Amino acid sequence: MKPRILAAIAGVLLSIATPVAAQDRALLQLDWIPTGEHAAYFAGAARGFWREQGIELSLARGYGSGDTVTKVASGAAVFGVADVGAVLAARAQQNVPVRSISAVYTHSPHSLFVLRSSGVTNFRGLEGRRIAVTPGNSHRLYFPEVARRAGTDPDRITWVNTDASAMAALLIGRRVDAAPFYSIHWYYQNKAAQRAGQEIVVLPFVETGFAIYAASLIAADDTIQRNPDLVRRFLLGAQRSFEWANANQAEACRLHVARNPEVEQDDCEGSIRATMGFVFNDHQRATGLGRFEPERLAFTWRVVAESLQLNAGWDPTQAVTTALLP
Repeated sequence: MKPRILAAIAGVLLSIATPVAAQDRALLQLDWIPTGEHAAYFAGAARGFWREQGIELSLARGYGSGDTVTKVASGAAVFGVADVGAVLAARAQQNVPVRSISAVYTHSPHSLFVLRSSGVTNFRGLEGRRIAVTPGNSHRLYFPEVARRAGTDPDRITWVNTDASAMAALLIGRRVDAAPFYSIHWYYQNKAAQRAGQEIVVLPFVETGFAIYAASLIAADDTIQRNPDLVRRFLLGAQRSFEWANANQAEACRLHVARNPEVEQDDCEGSIRATMGFVFNDHQRATGLGRFEPERLAFTWRVVAESLQLNAGWDPTQAVTTALLP
């Protein structure tokens, strides 16, 4: 047999015998149900952006930022999406070994949704009302400061604990007077309200002066210390996912809906349009994608500390590391 043919056969046999490099398996725990807000994660996974980094990523719905922080701290999930305020509070109060490894939203979309028929037009109108909330929800964390700025007594408000998926139904059914949502969820929630003959009005927290960080990507200290390469590759996949989804919003939503058929295409597109404005903006361009600007991070902590009556002098950088960002 000719040497060239032998070499070709040897090459084929070698390729068969050589195993494909093993993928690191990692679970990304979201902060809430998989709405269009999360389309970049599902689209990125479908496009293989994490697989290109040697990570087989799975995603799980969330039950509020507090629950996500707990799951990541316990090792039930490797990575998570959680409000940076919940991470700061957990670290400052109980030294929970979790850090924010990347900013996602550079300013806060926190808001309360109310029905126009309720007559509530601002935060002053909430005294004596019932507000739905999920355990550990960052809206609850910030609300006392929002109320103080608005001249409202937070002790005259009743909080009703519920599951994230039930909050909108409770509001539309008038079983509660308000429900906390990111403002980016207004489009599809208002569609549901209109079907019931109602209209949702948004009360943004930022109207009281809240220029604070919100959603972030998180990981446990042990993962950061023992496997920094995994964290670095995860963040590369995340940034690629957001950049691609921002440039291809309709296609990102098609991939998202394929994985989450309960989400309608136009609802997803309405959410992702609003979401990307919190990710890509002047602040992000000045600071760098995923990075925290020290002054805004310090203000975010002051708000959290005042809301929970914690030590405002505590250093919030203890709960944040961006050293592994691209």
